[in-house]
Amino acid sequence: MSDKDITVPTTMKAISQDVLGGPDVLHEVELPVPQPGPSEILVRVRATALNPTDWKHRATQGMFLPAPPFVLGWDVSGEVVAVGFGVTLFQPGDEVFGMLPYPHGHGAAAQYVTATARAFARKPANLDHVQAAALPLTSLTAYQAIVDTANVRAGQRVLIHAAAGGVGHVAVQIAKARGAYVIGTASAANHDFLRGIGADEVLDYRTTDFAETVRDIDMVLDPIDSEHALRSLRTLRPGGIVVLIRPTTTDQLNTEAERLRVRAVSLLVEADHQGMNAIRELAESGALRPTIAGAFPLADAAKAHALGDTGRTVGKLVLTVD
Repeated sequence: MSDKDITVPTTMKAISQDVLGGPDVLHEVELPVPQPGPSEILVRVRATALNPTDWKHRATQGMFLPAPPFVLGWDVSGEVVAVGFGVTLFQPGDEVFGMLPYPHGHGAAAQYVTATARAFARKPANLDHVQAAALPLTSLTAYQAIVDTANVRAGQRVLIHAAAGGVGHVAVQIAKARGAYVIGTASAANHDFLRGIGADEVLDYRTTDFAETVRDIDMVLDPIDSEHALRSLRTLRPGGIVVLIRPTTTDQLNTEAERLRVRAVSLLVEADHQGMNAIRELAESGALRPTIAGAFPLADAAKAHALGDTGRTVGKLVLTVD
């Protein structure tokens, strides 16, 4: 299939905002359809997922994005409709999924997006677009933490905080696929869910102090904050590592890690073609499957953001794009 076989409009719908604030600041706009440059592809978005970074950037001036107006969103599942000069990985008609380069490649809450071809991989054949859109940012974060950073191996012990959340429930599955013994923290209501996706032990963070009860951990995945990570250091065996997925390491955390002969690092997720292919293989093998907390039409983005703001969803929130 070639570019001329697919008709692309000149304008598209997107969800934007002019000011920072609550979900009510989001509104539908009409924007020009972007054009793919060298090494880029134009993707017709079929679904995009929300992540905590979306509602945080919507509400507060963050360290990454300038002031609005902007279109948020990084997760994409859709079809290639045009390719720029030099692209050899894909051609129009291919179904792909991927993460727009974080943080400055935002813009997935729209009908079309452009990005470098190597930010994408072929969509898993056994997942629909809603399921596929739920994977990229969370799965790359978990994969880059567990595999690329910590090099978790079979038989090692992994502690995952907020294990029923977007990154957490994916991290449980990736760690299990590596052969690890996985302990997750979550509210009691989510324990059966976590056992169902492979967690070996589950702790209720409301009633159990993990820092007093968990030991001999090789790797901790901590999406909370540096104070929480500081307490997590006590669970590690010498040589272990805490990976924070927020840029919140502190001098106190680094000093204590050095004293205990362990490591503490902050990870910022990167777009990664090789990582996306690894995630696709895990999904197609059945080792990785996203949990969908809810799917909303693009026009109802504010409703999805409001649900995300509660911090109580299990799995991922997804916007579907007509």
